[in-house]
Amino acid sequence: MSNYIVSARKYRPADFRSVVGQEHITKTLQNALKNNQLAQAFLFCGPRGVGKTTCARILAKTINCEHITPEFEACNECESCKSFNQSSSFNIIEMDAASHNSVDDMRELVKEVYLPPHEGKYKIYIIDEVHMLTVQAFNAFLKTLEEPPSYAKFILATTEKHKIMPTILSRCQIFDFHRIKNEDIASHLEYIATKEEVNFEKEALHVIAEKADGGLRDALSMFDQMVSFTQGNLTYRAAIENLNILDYDYYFKFVDCFLAGDNANILLMYNEILQKGFEGNHFINGLSNHFRNLLVSKDANTVTLLEVSDNVKQKYFTQAQNCNNTFILKCLGIANNCAMEYRDATNKRLCVELNLLRMAAIMNKPLPAVNPVPATDIEKKNEVVKESVQIEQSPKIDIKLDTSLKNPFSVKAEQTIITDLKKKQDEGLLNKKLVWTDFMNLWDQYVLQAKDKNPTFYFILKDLQPSDNGNNTITITFSHRDNLEEFNKYKLDIIKLVREQTEVNNFNIIDRVEITEQEASKPYQPMDKYNFIAEQSPAIHKLRTYFDADVDY
Repeated sequence: MSNYIVSARKYRPADFRSVVGQEHITKTLQNALKNNQLAQAFLFCGPRGVGKTTCARILAKTINCEHITPEFEACNECESCKSFNQSSSFNIIEMDAASHNSVDDMRELVKEVYLPPHEGKYKIYIIDEVHMLTVQAFNAFLKTLEEPPSYAKFILATTEKHKIMPTILSRCQIFDFHRIKNEDIASHLEYIATKEEVNFEKEALHVIAEKADGGLRDALSMFDQMVSFTQGNLTYRAAIENLNILDYDYYFKFVDCFLAGDNANILLMYNEILQKGFEGNHFINGLSNHFRNLLVSKDANTVTLLEVSDNVKQKYFTQAQNCNNTFILKCLGIANNCAMEYRDATNKRLCVELNLLRMAAIMNKPLPAVNPVPATDIEKKNEVVKESVQIEQSPKIDIKLDTSLKNPFSVKAEQTIITDLKKKQDEGLLNKKLVWTDFMNLWDQYVLQAKDKNPTFYFILKDLQPSDNGNNTITITFSHRDNLEEFNKYKLDIIKLVREQTEVNNFNIIDRVEITEQEASKPYQPMDKYNFIAEQSPAIHKLRTYFDADVDY
């Protein structure tokens, strides 16, 4: 059996141009070589698996190369390059600070530094995981790092820059490595799969790239695992099953169900996800990311932020056209709250299910139904009115569309009502006068039913006092604009209900806001409420300042 070499080692970059996703680093290092401006110490920082140690080795090899190329790459042909490639170089020393982190280890290294190179120009020390050195080891290394011999270069690498002493940081040129983009990782995996003659689906490579979270080494390890699992036939379905990843399609189906208000399928799909072994917090985080992707898909300028395959991008673009920004933002807010509630929830499943149903309710807000006034009562009252009052022909009305404080769906509903009104006006059917007692009977029933079915709306309705304008319109005065905005969500349905039950086809509601001095002083927003309480109890402000707490919006 031949020795198997994992892809992370077999395809490890050997020169600057083959480093993936760190062009800002490699270009700077090559320019430093070109201008002969190499510092005595470098610090490479960044997440795991993004190329820190690889770049350190390439830089060390290139510094000692005897025939550097015009592109400032190592030639790989001179004695220095050959000895490095065969891991037999005496001038390039690698040290793992995780296992050699004591002050004695550092003293031994310092002694060795003052021995000149066996051959070539420089002795180069690569110290990996340098943050693992003890404070005493750092102090023993400090003077040598600041004023090394002219032939000594130090390349330090770490995943935790914040653990390194400031005195060390100030003596190094610091290079911050980025997480590698999913697109770059997928492209590199495609190159390797082609070289290894592995059959693959591009969606599978993007799944691996996403799971790797910006680390190429992790991606290559997963790639090797998947190639073994699928016996060289790497498919999307196999990737999500083996890597324990939720299928994109689940999230697309959930959003379709939210838009349709399909509560049954929402609960069934979530049950299916739980049965597959996924945790609720994992699912809700994925759903949040899905809504974020829908939001960036709304604008052609931000579509480039999607780190998915072209096929999935098209799916996001298509679904985004069916969702308005308000719906997406509200769902994002609910998902974010759910993630915070999940940690402390006793019944975690119920916590997620309730929040999913809240998302479905955004586009499907039911209005409390009102029992119609008995027809016999209406007829009796109309007969009394006919005997005492001569019904006048209603004047022609100028119907205009007011789009303030309405969502697109309300505007569409109002357009339908206006079309119907104009038709009836042309046919001369707008001649019936509103009987005030009929209206108040309907209003009282509406308010009463809202008490059980929509308590929040009930508390707004019960304080309202409609006034008759005498021309088949009523005026409702609101003490605060927030109440008006909530009322406008149901205004068209109330108008439609009154028109159907009283047959007054040109009935309409006029609303206005009149804020009294008392209402203006009431706090409505979270910060206003906090300021109000803090004025009454200054200790609250001291407590918030002490803990540096935010007001929950």
